[in-house]
Amino acid sequence: MKTIFLVDMQSFYASIEKARYPHLKDKPLVVSGDPKRRSGVILAACPLAKKSGIKNGERLWEAAQKCLDLVVVPPKMQDYITISVEITNILEQYTDLVEPFSIDEQFIDVTGSHTLFGPPLEIAKKIQQQIWEKTKVRARIGIGENKMLAKMACDHFSKKNKSGIFWLKKEELEKTLWPLPVEKMFGVGGRMAGHLRNMGIRTIGQLAAVPLKRLQDKWGINGHVLSMTANGEDFSPVTTSSHDGQKAIGHGMTLPRDYIGLAEIRVVLLELCEEVCMRARKSNVMGQTVTVSVSGASYEIRSGFHRQATLYEPTNYVMDIFRVAEKIFLKFWDGNPIRRLAVSLTKLCRDDELQLSLFDTGRDKKADLGYVMDGIKEKYGTTALIRASSLTKAGQAFERAKKIGGHYK
Repeated sequence: MKTIFLVDMQSFYASIEKARYPHLKDKPLVVSGDPKRRSGVILAACPLAKKSGIKNGERLWEAAQKCLDLVVVPPKMQDYITISVEITNILEQYTDLVEPFSIDEQFIDVTGSHTLFGPPLEIAKKIQQQIWEKTKVRARIGIGENKMLAKMACDHFSKKNKSGIFWLKKEELEKTLWPLPVEKMFGVGGRMAGHLRNMGIRTIGQLAAVPLKRLQDKWGINGHVLSMTANGEDFSPVTTSSHDGQKAIGHGMTLPRDYIGLAEIRVVLLELCEEVCMRARKSNVMGQTVTVSVSGASYEIRSGFHRQATLYEPTNYVMDIFRVAEKIFLKFWDGNPIRRLAVSLTKLCRDDELQLSLFDTGRDKKADLGYVMDGIKEKYGTTALIRASSLTKAGQAFERAKKIGGHYK
């Protein structure tokens, strides 16, 4: 039987900031983007802030109304990434099977580590202590015989357990996991929870008791996955290559103000295509399907679209992607101001699998130009080469160069 851990960092960003500023130890603290740039959303809240009802993802002004003495700290993404890597290095001292699930969650398989480091609970305590001593961040650890059990152990029990460790055993699901509401199960969102409740399924245990065929007839393979999860079954291994072979490359941004005219929207659309193509070339891939996503400026009346188009052949050349993205935008845009714009590239293939063409004689030169530009940017910075349109008021290239993952470094 395998022993899998899900190691999760408590209020990761907020904990790092409290370690940075010890005088804020007993203060309700949140990490949030700049409200002046419409990115004022709570990224992380410390336990004291959460006691006031503050939740991750809510707007900063709403959180401030719940807690008058709230301390707001801007995110420092490079620091968070660095510390996440340090935590990975700690976990790799116990096993070579470490799989990052997010910046603050990692799966590890310690099945073969018992002889060296002791039984699972002892290993978990050692990991907790080492992470605390190194980063001053508290780790919660869920233990199970597979990834799904480890994840649900962490989410529903470790986070509420004083020790921060819980072992969710398959033979004990009837008294631990099954009494929980069905929406607490990993993989069940609000819409699916509604469907299940309409079927009379209120708890995870009731879902586990539903005949497999009934779920398969209704949802196909997804129904099979629901049944397996409810019964604590998961055959996916902990692997270091889980993020290999990506299926899409995309980039989006919330605009600093409402963009109204086509001229300024085109500037950002071109910048996004530039970013997507640069990422594609870095991964040595090309894409054939271009998707454009737009959100309208009004929060009261939801508007926007999510549409795609497929090229005749795959490419990672900026202007090829931009021409298609622009056509999609012009076709589906309702003319109203927008606040968010995104471009993605799918149907990926390797960049050395391009089919020969008798007609497009300049294709190789276009491809080479992109890689040469990437080399210059990698050496001298992403703004070493920039399009003239990005120098206008609408351009965001210089601002984005200061950020990692949409937040300042």
